[in-house]
Amino acid sequence: MNQEKLNTYFKQTFIDLAQARLGGETLSCSDDFFAEMENLLKPGRGIFIEDKFTDRGKWMDGWESRRSYGRDNGRDFDWCIIRLGIPGIISGFDIDTHFFRGNAPQSISVEACHCKGDIKDAVWITVLEQKSTQAHSQNLFLIDELDNKKQVWTHVRLNIFPDGGVARFRVFGEAKFEPNNFISGELIDLASIKNGAKAMLCSDMFFSDKNNLIMPERGINMGDGWETKRRRDPGPDWLIVKLALEGDFQKLIIDTVHFKGNFPDTFSLEASNGTDDDVLAGNVKWQSVVNKTKLFADREHLFISDIISEKQTFSHIRLNIFPDGGISRLRLFGLPKESL
Repeated sequence: MNQEKLNTYFKQTFIDLAQARLGGETLSCSDDFFAEMENLLKPGRGIFIEDKFTDRGKWMDGWESRRSYGRDNGRDFDWCIIRLGIPGIISGFDIDTHFFRGNAPQSISVEACHCKGDIKDAVWITVLEQKSTQAHSQNLFLIDELDNKKQVWTHVRLNIFPDGGVARFRVFGEAKFEPNNFISGELIDLASIKNGAKAMLCSDMFFSDKNNLIMPERGINMGDGWETKRRRDPGPDWLIVKLALEGDFQKLIIDTVHFKGNFPDTFSLEASNGTDDDVLAGNVKWQSVVNKTKLFADREHLFISDIISEKQTFSHIRLNIFPDGGISRLRLFGLPKESL
């Protein structure tokens, strides 16, 4: 798979487990003399400002260590430890050296661990062997599932050889539900990306990404939601979410915050049970959960009485918006099947 196809595959299939908006955090590094490690997890690909300098040298939008000259100063390579925002299975990496033209690493490797205590006691496992990298490029690497063994990881360590700069670091994978975060009988947001839900497929996401719909917190602006282009037919546009767990539905929130002139006129919600492959192939039967209902601008809409309550459980939902428009967030609270 070439780099362009791999980039599309990562973005359509997985989420960035390390992104700062999900709680990802750079914990420590060997050296960040020229540019701070925190830049690694910023959104976008990084920028370049021609005439911007600091008292340490050229300002760079990324993580950049000083020249180590290999073993001359005791450092064989530089490294940075990142706590994932969501523990999960890692499927690939994007080590982006955007604008690092003469100061990119020669090669990289990545280690991972599952650690709930002091990171100093972590046991690191190599998940990506040392690979050559290209300057001013997205360096994409797919992890072999057979080697990964479906292990859930909490932290990664990016190693760069022998030194240099990386603009952005993305850890693509699948979030996993953590039952220890909840008490018995507590309603769980089954559609939350932090609990392991995933936006699988949608009719259109011209203006903003489908996974914004299930991000934590309320949207910060109109770009922080799911918005489709204008249709010239009755619609609907639609989006399918794989729930974090199969469960029942007790409370639904549809939030159109910031969408004032482009919110959908109406919406409906359907649900189904099946494997991901069956859902993607259209081989499941969708059951109505909320019939076609009016929406309003810039508002949280709460639904309780219309939600199925006969202890039925579902694994996937389909949100339909008529005819098009933007929704900031969807919250779907219920109990896992095992708790009923």
